[in-house]
Amino acid sequence: MRIAIAQINPTVGDLAGNRRLIEATAAKAAASGAALVLFSELALTGYPPMDLLERRGFVEDQLRELDALAPASQRIAIAVGAVLRCERQGGKSLANAAVLFANGARVATQAKTLLPTYDVFDENRYFAPAVSRAPALFDGVSLGLTICEDGWVGRIPYEVDPTGDLARQGARLVANLSASPWHVGKPQQRRELFCALAKRHGVPIAFANQVGGNDELIFDGGSFFVDAQGRIRVSLPLFESALEVIDVDDPPAPLTAIDEPLGAAQLEAGLVLGIRDYFRKQQLPPGAVIGLSGGVDSAVTAHLAVQALGADRVLGVLMPGPFSSEHSVTDAEALARHLGIETRCVDIRPIYERYLDVFAELFGARFPRSEPQASGEPQNYGLAQQNIQSRIRGATLMAISNAENRLVLATGNKSELSIGYCTLYGDTVGGIAVLGDVYKRDVYALARHANRNGERIPNSTIDKPPSAELAPDQRDQDDLPPYVILDAVLEQAIEGGRNAESIEPPPHASRELVRQIVRRLDRNEYKRRQSPPVLRTSPKAFGSGRRLPIVHRYEAD
Repeated sequence: MRIAIAQINPTVGDLAGNRRLIEATAAKAAASGAALVLFSELALTGYPPMDLLERRGFVEDQLRELDALAPASQRIAIAVGAVLRCERQGGKSLANAAVLFANGARVATQAKTLLPTYDVFDENRYFAPAVSRAPALFDGVSLGLTICEDGWVGRIPYEVDPTGDLARQGARLVANLSASPWHVGKPQQRRELFCALAKRHGVPIAFANQVGGNDELIFDGGSFFVDAQGRIRVSLPLFESALEVIDVDDPPAPLTAIDEPLGAAQLEAGLVLGIRDYFRKQQLPPGAVIGLSGGVDSAVTAHLAVQALGADRVLGVLMPGPFSSEHSVTDAEALARHLGIETRCVDIRPIYERYLDVFAELFGARFPRSEPQASGEPQNYGLAQQNIQSRIRGATLMAISNAENRLVLATGNKSELSIGYCTLYGDTVGGIAVLGDVYKRDVYALARHANRNGERIPNSTIDKPPSAELAPDQRDQDDLPPYVILDAVLEQAIEGGRNAESIEPPPHASRELVRQIVRRLDRNEYKRRQSPPVLRTSPKAFGSGRRLPIVHRYEAD
């Protein structure tokens, strides 16, 4: 039997558009000689639909589109993920289901058994689990239908193994319709998991995954077919729509290597897709506006935006202030030339001076006005003076956004967001935080990757010490540990879930420094709650994969 794996990019809530996409892809699969085509989990609604499932009319409209899909199965059988009504269990009357169409009619359904509630998932909020599982007979083949989490029993200790149940009932092929979000390294993790699952139960598995960006989540696709011996036979590309036809009875030889981007290349490709779909699916034609500081974060953000949207849809705004170095402007200008983007320059010094006048009147002696003086003379540049510069810049970007309908891309990285080294209503403004789940070390890796075929990001931007330039001769390391230390501690605390006492201090870091970093991490949750959505690149992205209370007093010893 020839089957097709369809890796499509649905849009959440575009029910008719998703149905048409499924029909068009099914027609291509039929023209390629496939008898059955597999689509992803909840392909009709797009994943995740979240509380749209509770909106009046949404499920009924989706069910009508599901019925309208049936005629497309006259030429080829279609297995597709959809929402179905089911017998009420625990207050839930909806099922996350796989639906099999053939010869113009619905011939089988299978609800999802395992409903994840960890990480970004909250499926128990909406769905009732399957109470039983059974293969469907199609074209003389016993076909087992599973959905995403149903295949993750090798990693999570569930009591039920849907794939094993289906194999014991005689399934000769198991299809897993999936919407498995991406983070760096996830594609290989999935392949290893499903190879072990197929080998354990002696049954081939066709894994069909969603591709595309939906809000913070990025879906990489990376679909594949694994034989009963646990060997990958076919692998679909990452971060793009694709269709692959496989002869289940006579598959090609096992792949000896998977051709996919790794490291910074994979990180770049995922972020580019996330940006592109965030704009495309919201129909934001004017494009993006980015504050260009001359630093590496804004430079990498601009590079990614150009990759995603094209240079003609990216505007860079230079906003020199009283403490901006000459190279911050020249580096930003060089970046813009390399990327081919439009720039504008707004000198914020007159606005900043007026703020100082107002603050002096407002606070009196508590706010001694500090003017730039000769080097070595005493200065007083408190947080109010420093942060108002960032807020002026944020207000300027938002004015452009309002006047020209451009979306502001926030440029802060995960290292800064982790410990609150950012200004609320200043550099945190924006519609999406592109680098909010990317540590500073990986920002530099992205910058070097961007220059792999020639200088796009000025080398001087990469080489110079990072600085917010909100006070004279300021450097990040005046307020922060070196990023190599900071990132090593944060990764153990965030991704590793370790407390301060169990974190292994990196070289040249004391136990007390580790405690200080973890304390700052916890105390700045309130800032992260007010920051833009963060494109997810790790299992513990702020706002999606990591959830902590703002107010708490727990400090483990």
